[in-house]
Amino acid sequence: MIYWQIFLAFFIPGILGYGGGPASIPLVENEVVKRYDWMTVQEFSEVLALGNALPGPIATKMAGYIGYEQGGILGAFIGVFGAVAPSLIVMIFLLGLLYKYKDSPKVKRMTLYVRPVIAILLGIMAWQFFAEAQVQIGWLQLILIAVSSFLLIESMKVHPAFVIVISLVYGAVFLG
Repeated sequence: MIYWQIFLAFFIPGILGYGGGPASIPLVENEVVKRYDWMTVQEFSEVLALGNALPGPIATKMAGYIGYEQGGILGAFIGVFGAVAPSLIVMIFLLGLLYKYKDSPKVKRMTLYVRPVIAILLGIMAWQFFAEAQVQIGWLQLILIAVSSFLLIESMKVHPAFVIVISLVYGAVFLG
């Protein structure tokens, strides 16, 4: 029964929490603190703080931690699955629709219109990263890291994961 409760504790906020992880946090708190009484408000706030300190989506980190606390490794798996299941179900449904109508001229036009929007959003995000990096480390370091990363990836064909690790080491040694 505990595994079903863990699943529901994260599935329901995933369905109702329009806007992603931050929007579902109060719903998760309601399930975890008030409905199932697994934690106090203080404990939940500590889990939330820990989750915010780590990289990645907050809802899945909280689901994994709380699921583990309540049901061990299987509980962590079920909690994370419950948190991602609503998005997974919607994506499967939408992909099924797109596949069914993939030859439709309207669907082809729609995908053509979505590509520039995604490119613009990625460009805005990159610009914001560059602006924040410039404030934190200065133009000289920013240009050095950006040009080096570009050359490593494009000219020397180094895998991006290695470039990220190299950048992290550089930041720890020279900027830390």
